[in-house]
Amino acid sequence: MRPRIQRRVPPRRLPHIQETIVLNRVPAFGLAHQGIDTDATLYWNLEATALVEQAIRNGEGLLAKDGPLVVKTGKHTGRSAKDKFIVRDAETETEIWWDNNASMSPTQFAALKADFLAALAGKETLYVQDLYGGSQPEHRVRVRVVNELAWHSQFIRTLLVRPEAAALAGFEPEFTIVDLPSFRADPARHGTRSETVIAVNLSERLILIGGTMYAGEMKKSVFGILNYLLPPRGVMPMHCSANIGPGGDTAVFFGLSGTGKTTLSADASRTLIGDDEHGWSDSAVFNFEGGCYAKMIRLSPEAEPEIYATTKRFGTVLENVMIDPETRELDLDDPSLAENTRGAYPIDFIPNCSTENMGPVPKNVIFLAADAFGVLPPIARLTPEQAMYHFLSGYTAKVAGTEIGVTEPEATFSTCFGAPFMPRFPWVYGNLLKERIAKGGVACWLVNTGWTGGKYGVGSRMPIKATRALLNAALDGSLRDVEYRTDPNFGFAVPVSVPGVDSAILDPRGTWADPADYDATAARLVTLFTNNFARFADHVDQAVRDAAPAMGRWQSQQQAQPQQKAEPAISAA
Repeated sequence: MRPRIQRRVPPRRLPHIQETIVLNRVPAFGLAHQGIDTDATLYWNLEATALVEQAIRNGEGLLAKDGPLVVKTGKHTGRSAKDKFIVRDAETETEIWWDNNASMSPTQFAALKADFLAALAGKETLYVQDLYGGSQPEHRVRVRVVNELAWHSQFIRTLLVRPEAAALAGFEPEFTIVDLPSFRADPARHGTRSETVIAVNLSERLILIGGTMYAGEMKKSVFGILNYLLPPRGVMPMHCSANIGPGGDTAVFFGLSGTGKTTLSADASRTLIGDDEHGWSDSAVFNFEGGCYAKMIRLSPEAEPEIYATTKRFGTVLENVMIDPETRELDLDDPSLAENTRGAYPIDFIPNCSTENMGPVPKNVIFLAADAFGVLPPIARLTPEQAMYHFLSGYTAKVAGTEIGVTEPEATFSTCFGAPFMPRFPWVYGNLLKERIAKGGVACWLVNTGWTGGKYGVGSRMPIKATRALLNAALDGSLRDVEYRTDPNFGFAVPVSVPGVDSAILDPRGTWADPADYDATAARLVTLFTNNFARFADHVDQAVRDAAPAMGRWQSQQQAQPQQKAEPAISAA
């Protein structure tokens, strides 16, 4: 049976909306060509206004006073990492990092797919978007996304790269995502852990998402696709933000949630490429997406003016943000529904974004860590080997009170700063990064956006003004000629003084009231790094192993070598 194409909805359902058939937005290669047989009304490639209108008419959300669509995601207010599976078959058996990715058998996926197709057949309405993952034409992937919710269609249309209208009629997807929040998986039949499922079949180029309304699952599924496809082509996929300086110098910012990746890259003095996912090819750093997905909780109009402004724009989708149902005023400080409140908005809502969604290959790589132990300096320069070590480590820290039972700072290590999205073995990405750093003479920096003057609960959060000043000094070349010392715990180079920054914070031990307490805490953090990296030691070369923190060795080296002005460890050119 051939699916109906964007027909007029009966007046009894949407009494005052006249639907228009836009033929060049309806591809010749439709769902029927993919084996999807449904009587649903299909809305192909609708734009923001029509999708928001549909979402409100369907009761999926509320329109806030200043324009954003505000929605709730139900019990899932974040990703369901333990409910994600990759089909283990002949193609994936030796390619996937199975220690990090749960598997599903082809038989289980076949049963899941059959049940998804049955669910699609019974839907009254479906929304379909044809989009790109990736902005550089030679490295992008064509993705079709089928949704049962209009706001999900608006979300994914915002987050991925939108083709020109003229390209839609001939669009043929390479991958397809079917997202049905109403679907309930059966653990006994489908091999799942619960009723929620994100099932990835790389051989069939099909991803099935059910049992969750958290829209970020779609976005990260496309990221996972590109993390699988690009490394064999020599392209480095990265969980990072990226921007361009006035002189055309690109910087990339790696960091886990809460480290400031989005905030620090949205700098009015630099051009934003993107806030979360990029590729590093021979010729460019290119955004995988066409939008941003920023945390909204306690967003500050003073500290993050560009992002805050998006909360007052039509076309933004706000997840789990509190809204007054009468006045439609937002309360960004209220975490009643979730601490992980989010906003999805087109990248061009940021005034100084890149029109090409791309930039030159980077001159600087920054690793961000919110160190709640208060041990790491606010900035340090890394050698290529240290950069690979910290990339594979992917360190940040949880703070007391964020989760039940967490009473002390707790180290978090997420390989490549995005382990849940990395299907291949981590050293595949690590070696790609090391090669590209060496090839381009890239300067690498570790920046602590966490605590100073003591661990969480004792010290204070690193001032964002100081972080921005240190970053600017690194990016504009001011740190090339300053005096450095060797950190006694981690061995990286730390500036002794930086113009415009209080020198006291550059030496974290000196900011603690009890230096002995600092030493004990630093020893604990070094041990956590060492224990975490043990699983990678056999897969990296000796130079990277030698870059590991080792308090005794680096302490001895520091004592043997007085402070001096050092040549940059790697070229900043």
